[in-house]
Amino acid sequence: MKRSFKSLFSFFTESWTELKKVRWPNRKELTNYSLIVLGTITVVAIYFWVLDIGISAVIEWII
Repeated sequence: MKRSFKSLFSFFTESWTELKKVRWPNRKELTNYSLIVLGTITVVAIYFWVLDIGISAVIEWII
């Protein structure tokens, strides 16, 4: 039992040490990254939407 608490404490200590090494993005970088992610998601969603419409049209034509 004592070992598990020591190991748990060690885990959190090491995690905190690693978090101190992280270079966090500033506000401008975070905004740019978020816009890139939202743009990519939008493009992929439109692609699959068009693909779904195309496949549905082919299936309707076959049936």
